[in-house]
Amino acid sequence: MNSDILNENNIVLNEASEPKFSAIERAGRMLVERGYVEKEYIEGMKARENDVTTYIGNGIAIPHGVSEYVKYIKRSGIVVIQYPNGVDFGDGNIAYIVIGIAGKDDEHLEILSSIALTCQYEENVKKLRDAKTPQEIIKILQEGEEQ
Repeated sequence: MNSDILNENNIVLNEASEPKFSAIERAGRMLVERGYVEKEYIEGMKARENDVTTYIGNGIAIPHGVSEYVKYIKRSGIVVIQYPNGVDFGDGNIAYIVIGIAGKDDEHLEILSSIALTCQYEENVKKLRDAKTPQEIIKILQEGEEQ
């Protein structure tokens, strides 16, 4: 994963718990602020959550836009928000790591696949949850790709 897609500026640690749609908006605003998407993409992220939860298990949620909003993606990017006390995604699902993604063209599937491979291992999720620096988060996600 190259540094255009994920870098230290795209990671926020120790965020206070908030409702899931606030967390999704936070991730969306980060994607807007870092130039990955236009602000309309945030509505697509909320629409996706309304259709099907973006909670994928193991304490991870991956909000992203529904297909109609792909046109608002300028370039591929990932933002990571760490919530030590979690965000309630409903049905008893608590996300400790919220990963907002915007994937341009085929990079969308590549990004999702990479994150899924990393987060399938509970030990990786625990490391992400306990990480103290953005560099640790990047290292875990990069090493997870290689397992």
